[in-house]
Amino acid sequence: MAEHCVKVYSRFNRLWHWSQVGSIMLLFFTGARLLGLHSIMPFGLAVVVHTVVALALLLLWAFATFWLFTTGGYKQFIPRMQGMWEVGRFYAYGVFKGEEHPYIKSYERRHNPLQAAAYFALKMMLFPAIWISGLAYLSYGFWDHLDGGSFWLEIIANFHVLAAFAIASFVVIHVYLLTIGHGFRQHVRPMVSGYEKVDLTPEAEAYFRQQGRLLD
Repeated sequence: MAEHCVKVYSRFNRLWHWSQVGSIMLLFFTGARLLGLHSIMPFGLAVVVHTVVALALLLLWAFATFWLFTTGGYKQFIPRMQGMWEVGRFYAYGVFKGEEHPYIKSYERRHNPLQAAAYFALKMMLFPAIWISGLAYLSYGFWDHLDGGSFWLEIIANFHVLAAFAIASFVVIHVYLLTIGHGFRQHVRPMVSGYEKVDLTPEAEAYFRQQGRLLD
């Protein structure tokens, strides 16, 4: 195994990522307005923008999910316990002592065990929670006759807000972790250029070199 700079993020992968980032930030901003946390924009406009962006993001997630399963990219997010303790110890203790990151990236496994588990929870629990509660709230006019006193609407609204705060917590932790190790710019650059340093077998190196996907 040797380290090489390989194009591992396709154009669609990067477009999906940054479109998702922009959409989520806009949803946080408009959602905060709906909760009364600021008054920078009119309430009615915030409702329209929040709804349109949410539906557009849901469509993007549908395409991204299809892409992940058809390309096999979903395997990157399957959690595993091997190496979990070492990575957890590094983030909790080792990083403050200047230790090297214990996980070595490979093309097949670019995410360390802790990252894979966090992304798995995000995609399998938090995202579905925000989708289902948001769509249920948006379609309330179709089933309001079943909800006397708006009891279930209030439950759904609170659940939606709780899921949103959980996703916001994930974003904060994600950005913080990008500052660890080689620095924020070094961590973000692969999702801009598409190239990242990973370990390759001689066979994989020959294949990617033939495909023109190596920088070195």
